This record gives sequence, C-alpha cells and structure tokens, in this order.
Amino acid sequence: MATFEDILVSAGFNIVSALVFLIAFAILRLQPFNDRVYFPKWYLKGLRSSPRHSGSFVTKFVNLDWRSYIRFLNWVPDALKMPEPELIDHAGLDSAVYLRIYLLGLKIFVPMALLAWAIIVPVNWTNNTLEKLSQGSAKVQYTEIDKLSISNIPQGSPRFWTHVVMAYAFTFWTCYALLKEYATIATMRLHFLASEKRRPDQFTVLTRNVPPDPDESVTECVEHFFLVNHPDHYLTHQVVINANKLAKLVEEKKKKQNWLDYYQLKYSRNQAQRPTTKVVLFTSSNSQTGFLGLCGDKVDAIDYQTAEIERLTKEIAEERERVKTDPKCIMPAAFVSFKTRWGAAVCAQTQQSRNPTLWLTEWAAEPRDVYWANLAIPYVSLTIRRLIIAVAFFFLTFFFVIPVSAVQSIANIDSIEKRLPFLKPVIEQKFIKSFIQGVLPGLALKIFLIVLPTILMMMSKFEGLLSISSLERRSAFRYYLFNFVNVFLVSVIAGSAFSQLDAFLHQSPKEFPQTIGVAIPMKATFFITYVMVDGWAGTAGEILRLKPLIFFHLKNFFLVKTDKDREEAMDPGSIGFNTGEPQIQLYFLLGLVYAVVTPIFLPFILVFFAMAYVIFRHQIINVYNQEYESGAAFWPDVHGRIVYALIFSQIVLMGLMGTKEVVETPMVLLVLPVLTIFFHIYCKGRYEPAFVKYPLQEAMMKDTLERAREPNLNLKGYLQNTYIHPVFKEDEDDEDEGMDGKLNDQVIVPTKRQQSRRNTPVPSRFSGASSPDVHPDSQS
Repeated sequence: MATFEDILVSAGFNIVSALVFLIAFAILRLQPFNDRVYFPKWYLKGLRSSPRHSGSFVTKFVNLDWRSYIRFLNWVPDALKMPEPELIDHAGLDSAVYLRIYLLGLKIFVPMALLAWAIIVPVNWTNNTLEKLSQGSAKVQYTEIDKLSISNIPQGSPRFWTHVVMAYAFTFWTCYALLKEYATIATMRLHFLASEKRRPDQFTVLTRNVPPDPDESVTECVEHFFLVNHPDHYLTHQVVINANKLAKLVEEKKKKQNWLDYYQLKYSRNQAQRPTTKVVLFTSSNSQTGFLGLCGDKVDAIDYQTAEIERLTKEIAEERERVKTDPKCIMPAAFVSFKTRWGAAVCAQTQQSRNPTLWLTEWAAEPRDVYWANLAIPYVSLTIRRLIIAVAFFFLTFFFVIPVSAVQSIANIDSIEKRLPFLKPVIEQKFIKSFIQGVLPGLALKIFLIVLPTILMMMSKFEGLLSISSLERRSAFRYYLFNFVNVFLVSVIAGSAFSQLDAFLHQSPKEFPQTIGVAIPMKATFFITYVMVDGWAGTAGEILRLKPLIFFHLKNFFLVKTDKDREEAMDPGSIGFNTGEPQIQLYFLLGLVYAVVTPIFLPFILVFFAMAYVIFRHQIINVYNQEYESGAAFWPDVHGRIVYALIFSQIVLMGLMGTKEVVETPMVLLVLPVLTIFFHIYCKGRYEPAFVKYPLQEAMMKDTLERAREPNLNLKGYLQNTYIHPVFKEDEDDEDEGMDGKLNDQVIVPTKRQQSRRNTPVPSRFSGASSPDVHPDSQS
C-alpha cells in the first residue's frame, strides 16, 4: 500500500522522466536531420522544405544557431496559437473534436477538484476512524494519505451527508458540461458537413448481400435494381472484387524491392564485395530467406532479390488475370454512386427490398477509410465471426485477471515479504520500498497492456468491419471494457483483498462489508501511481517519437536513394483513437468514482488532461496524418462512456454508503442514476441523429448550391474509379495499365434473362457500371 512518501517518490520519478522526454524533444526537433520526424505533416502538405538543402555540411545535420536553443520551449505557445476553425481546416474535424475530449476533462474536473478540496477533504481529514480501526480487531492497514478519503469517517456519521450533497453537485455539473459539449459538437459536425469539399463518399452507398441470379452477373443485377428503384438518381457502380491474394503478392513484392534497394545501396558504397544473404531452398522455383539471414545457403543478395521480384511480377500478372476472369472473385456487393447527395442519403437510410436481409445499404466510407480486405468476407458469416470474437474477448479478459492480480500483489509489500522472505532486507530500505510501492505497480501494469491494442485490432479485423474508422471505434470499445474490468475492477478487488487480507482473516463475516467499504477508497493510491506512469511520463514520451525517430534514420541510411524514398521513410502516424480514447475514458471513470470518496486523486488527472491537451495539439498540427475523416462520428461513443462512468460512480457510492450504517443515504442517492439515465436518453434523442443520419434538408441544400456553382460538373468522371481496389490503382507495373483501362471502359450490360421480372425495365443499352463484367457468359 503506497504511503505519502511513496507517492512523492513516484511523482518525482515520473516528473523527471516527463521533463527528460520534453527537453530531449525540444532539442531534437531543432536539428535539421530530424526535421522530417517532427514536422512530417507540413512535408506531406508540401508547405515545408528540408533545411538540409542549404548551408554548410555541419549545419545540414546540427543546428548551430544558439538563439534557437534559448527559445526551445516555444513549441508550447505555438501549439496553442492556432484557432479551432483553422485547426479543423488543417487537420480535420476528427482531430479537433478529439482534442476537445481533453478540454472536456478539464471543464468537468477543475470545478470538482476545487469543491472537493474545499469541502470534502476537510470533512474527511478531521476524523480518526482509520486509526481506531487499525488498533481494533479489524487491524485495517492504512497510510496518512488515506485519511483524506471517505474511509476516515466513522460508521453512521452525519458527515456522510456532505458526500451525498457533493455527489448531486458533481452529477449535475457533469451532465451540464456533457450537454453543452454534445450540442456544440453536433453543431460543428453539421457545419463541417455543409461546408466540406466534395468527396466521393457523399454520393456513394455500399450495397451488400446482392441476391444471386442465374441469368445475370452481379454488375448487371446491381445496375438493373437501381435503375428500377432509383431511376432518377442512380449514376454508376463499382462491384467489389476479392483481390486479397493479389494485394498480398504486391505487398510482398514491395518488401523484396526494399531489400533490393538496400543491397544495391550497400554495394554502391563498397563495390569491392557484393552483398550476400542466406536462403533456404524448398524447390527449384521456391525459396525463403533464412531466419535473420543466419541459416541456409549463401547466395548473391542482389541476384536473389532480383529473381524474387521477377517471380512475384509473374505471379502478380497471373493473379491479376485470374481476378479479371474468375466469377468467384466478384463479391455480392457493390459501391453504388448517385447523381446527388440527396439520392445517396435516401438510399443509405432506407430499406431497399421486401426481404430485409437482401440489398442491404449503408453509407460508404471514404475511399482511404475502406478496409478492403474485409469486403471479401461473405455477409452470412459475419454473425458467426462476431460470436467467435465475443467468446475470445471474454477469455482474453479473464486471462488478464492473472497478471493484473499479480501487479496488485507487487503493490503490497507485506505479501512480497511473506512469499519471498529473503528479499526483506533489500525491500525494507526506504527508497527501494517507496519505488516498489510508488512506481513499480503502475509500470508493471503498463507493460502488461502493451500488446493488448494489437490483439484487439486483430479481433476487430476478424469480425469483418469494413472501414478503418469502424475498426478503431470497435477496438476502442473493447479496450475500454477491458480497462473497466481488469484495470479498475480487478485492481480494486484484488488490491483490497491483498491489502486487507489480515483483516479478513481476523474478523467475522458480518464485518466484511465495513472492511470492503474502507478498502475500496484506499485503492486510489495505486491508481495515482498508474496515472503518473501512464498519463504523465507516457504522454510526454509520445511527443519524443522515439520509435519513428530511430526507424526513420535506419531507413534513411539503408534504403533511401531519392527524395521520394525519404518521404516514404517518414512515419507521421495518426491519433490512434483505438488506444488514446480508452485511456482518456479510464481517467474519466477514475476521476468520477474517486471525486467524492478520495478527492486527492483529482489533481493528478488534471495534470494529465492539461499536459495531454498541449502535447496532442502539437502532434496534430505538426505530425499526425489522419487515415480518414469521419466528421466526429465517434462522439456518441465518447459521450455514452462518460455517462456510464458517471452512473457507475453513483452505484459505487451507493454501495459504500450501504456499508456505513447510514440507511437514508443510499435511498437518496438512488435518484441520481435514474436522473442520469433520463439525461442520457434525452441526449441520444436530441443530438445523436446528427451523427448517424444525414438530414435530407442538408443534402438538398448542398446539392442545390453545387449545381448553382458548377452547372457543368462531370460527376460520373469524378466518381469513376474512386472505389476500385487500391491494388489496381498502382502504376508501378505495366500490367496495371491494362487492368485500369479495362476498369475504365463503359460496359454495355444487356439482360440475359429468359423471362423478365416485374422489377426489370425494358433492356437498356446504357450502363453506368465502372467495372468489367467478368462472367464468361456475359462476354460477347
């Protein structure tokens, strides 16, 4: 159990770590050879040129201007200068709204912290309950810092009414802040959509589960259906092609090309000896590089990689031809584009057929947001995949209970000394003891969670989600659930059990509730250490970008030959919604739970919110290059999780009050969750539609303005190839031109039905399809 001295040691350790990261960043960002690492966004926009193009040889690598080092902290005011409208134009609405989550944390918790320290802390401190319990039969263990918590108030004391009143005040203030923020962001989203430049996804709908037809190919079936049911608005379509195998081959070829570039560059620097590598030969035409190049037969590296590229080029050509001619590669899905946004909105938001499981429509993600690999997953298998992932996530969460519980055992010195008595002389040293209890638990938990985001993202991909944004939102949801169960609940329960194990063993069962009610507020000290490790030092480490820095210079030394190579070596990254948002939500949960019961926790998360806001604002302006723009579609999830955290905090307080022998307080507190649920229902009904539906009024208004401004717009040409699989858009090989040419052809799709259906019009020679009819029976 961390004492006040342990908290000070942890604070000192993490403050020093954060300062080291920030100072290192402030110096490294000034060096010319790091310019592309710390300002990649401006390079991608074409608004910044490398300082290494001018000056002496030394100044191309090291900044010798001493005045710039005096102003090395100028990045902080620079990050705050850009106004929000300009930030939206520069980085998008997603990035701007993501930053507002940190501001919302400050808006909620700054007034709460002031009130809590002014009212609740004195009420808690001016008691001696914990001292009496430690001397009685319960033998409760506590530290001086725990005297600031609700645990220090005696059973049945009228002072608990102070906490009830503050719970009401905190609830009303949180709901007010959430309401104002939801209204503001909903307005921002509608304004953003109204003023946004033309994008293909504004006119396009993804249609799935197209029913098979023995007389028509998928492209014919899609065209006829939409010509009949949307005759005035249908424009064109692009069928979904399963090119996953082709994409893997192209990706493999890129990797081989990188190795070839590396070996050629190495040879150009030392032509006295040709580079070699070791490969394992399977057949005369198939081989693989030995593990780390340490085993297998030694061969000429340049010749080997050249041969591999030639082999892959041949396989890519064969696979591309197969994709063009194999009907099995055409999926029962298509991107359907319309003449107007209004027509697309009507189609995306309505049921298309009598059978609700056929002709399923939804808004298409913007082309860069589409996760193409999952478009090849049959729709009928999605339910089974979701079930498998639900079971897998349950066992994953259960499995992590073990390491999280182990972390809690580390946090308790007594349990370590009992299990490992030979370490007692070392552990009892003051600094070592403070480090173990103040730093090690939070650091150990952080390490255990490193691989979790990758696992959760793999789960989301297996589940079959179709866009990068939806993958990140689903991963964020699971990460939040995991944090709630393991990081919060298991830490509280296991930590309380370890810290009060002696009390549980020496008291009657009827005294258990009292001990639990005392122990839970006292677990705030563990979360304080975790926030300092994860929120303070971890956030400061984000701005240093140590991994991208190392990888950029490795690529720059071994692979880069041209300016284009140097640009590709940059790794600007993105916000990382799937990891960043769950972290924020955990802090909201902890802040709301402990605001009333252990107010000392609040200043620590305020430091996190303030520091994270400045750092991520800088990163969004100068570094991150978002992979997509969803128009802040994630905000209902953010709002909902904060509301659920608020309700959970009210339930926890009710439970604690139930152990304090004050009968009336739980009944009075019961009103709070009810009011909060009604508040959430109101917000969902009032503001959530702006995030899940596109108003027809807005669509018509935007269409009308566009027609007035550009009466001769060739929309079909604009949309023609936007939703073709990226593997067909690359111009690296001559074969791509043939495929692109075929995809660009206007295909005449006559009906081949033996008898016409009621929903089939008179056969038209017009076809808006932008993809070839690959079925053999339709090629005439």
